[in-house]
Parts: sequence; structure tokens; C-alpha cells
Amino acid sequence: MKSLPSFAFALLAVASCHRSTSSSSPTVSTASVSAPVGAHQATQPSATNAPSASAHSTENSQGVPQATFGVAMGSPTHGLAEATFAAGCFWCVEASFEGVRGVRAVVSGYTGGPELRPTYEQVCDHATGHAEAVRVIFDPTVVTYPQLLAVFWRIHDPTTRDRSFFDIGRQYRSAIYVHGAEQRAQAEESKRALEAARTYAAPIVTEITDAAAFWPAEDYHQDYHHTHPEQYMSYRRGSGRDAYIEQTWGRGALSAAQRHE
Repeated sequence: MKSLPSFAFALLAVASCHRSTSSSSPTVSTASVSAPVGAHQATQPSATNAPSASAHSTENSQGVPQATFGVAMGSPTHGLAEATFAAGCFWCVEASFEGVRGVRAVVSGYTGGPELRPTYEQVCDHATGHAEAVRVIFDPTVVTYPQLLAVFWRIHDPTTRDRSFFDIGRQYRSAIYVHGAEQRAQAEESKRALEAARTYAAPIVTEITDAAAFWPAEDYHQDYHHTHPEQYMSYRRGSGRDAYIEQTWGRGALSAAQRHE
């Protein structure tokens, strides 16, 4: 493990899974529930109140599916499309995709494992096969899937297996979860292009696999960069993510990708 500055070790409490004795309702569906940095709520749905395993969230009037903890997220309608990415801490990934022109919604959650209704504690304890990921709902007439891929590659280090900066574990893997053959072809082509350009000093280890059930994370994880801006920025800076992005892609590269440039 690379040596970290002293303040970074303190920030590991943010990235790592520290248990909390607090509890809350498992079925709230907005980002109104706040929690201290690193806090975990006992949000495992009870046997009597848990949603059906086959239940899917309903959509709002704009075609964006609702995101409810404990309920598998449905697909968008009204001409919108979906994409799913894992690139380390979902707080940072969500914030980056929210800045993309043409993106209508971004939801932090869990995917890639067979377990139903995973919780943050379970994922952090490696009790499931899920990754921290985001579901991106976008308008394909404004932003294309290849343009979203350009953002994905610019927001993390895709050469570290089961790790994202100082977050270590299978849940932090780099992965593209494709929705159909066209997305798979575009994802594989973008990966080949980066490999041919030798953008990275080490081989790309990003997994490209079919999208499966996407489980929205607990409410206190949604829009974390808005609800806890100081803690979020301390974590993000301390992780080394932004320094890596600038070193690899140059100053302003992420903002340019978000504008489709």
C-alpha cells in the first residue's frame, strides 16, 4: 500500500466501513436523511416490511425511475436511456456525472452481485458481490453513451484492481455494466482506444459486463456532495482522485468531457 499523508489516514474513516448504532427507516426515497461522515445506519429491511424481491421502482412524470432503498431500480421511459458505472466511491462518481450536460439523474447504489436488497454495511463487510456504482439516466439526444464513457475514464484510475485510490476492496472495482449489445460494443471500443493510445502506464483492468439489478443506496449516500459538502471535499481531496485526474488527463479535462468537448 502506498504511503499516505497523515491526514489521509484520518480520512480513511470516511472511506472505510465504521459501524454506527443508529437506525432509520429502510424505505425513504429522497436524499433528506443526513448522517455523519462514515456513519452507517441499520437499514436492513425487516422480514415484514421488506419490499418484494421482484419489485421495481416507479417512474416520475419525466420518465426518470424513482430511487428507493431496498427496491430494484426500474428503467427510464419518455425517450431517456440508462448507463451504469463503477469507479470507486460512489459519492465522487455521482458528483462527476451530475455535471454532465444531458444527464437527467444520477443515483448511487449497488450492483454486480446476486444478493437482494444489499446494505452499505453488507457491501463494506464483503458479505455480497456488489460494487459501489451509479445509475445514470440521460437524454441520448443531448449526450451520447460514448460521451459518458469519456467521463467515466477521466474520473478514476482503471488500472488498479479491486481498489480506488485509498479505498481497498472488491466493492471499489472499476466496471462498466452495459445495457445491451450497442453499449457493450462502444465500451469495448473505448477501452481498446485507450490501450492503443497507451494512456495509462499499467494495463486497464476495468470489467465490462451485462447490467443486472441495481439497488439504490441508503438515502444518506444520495447527493452526498450537496448534503455534506465540507466532508465530501475533504474526502475527495485526501483520496488523491483529483490529483490523479489532473496528472493523467491535464487540468480542466474532466470539465471539458462534461461539456462534451
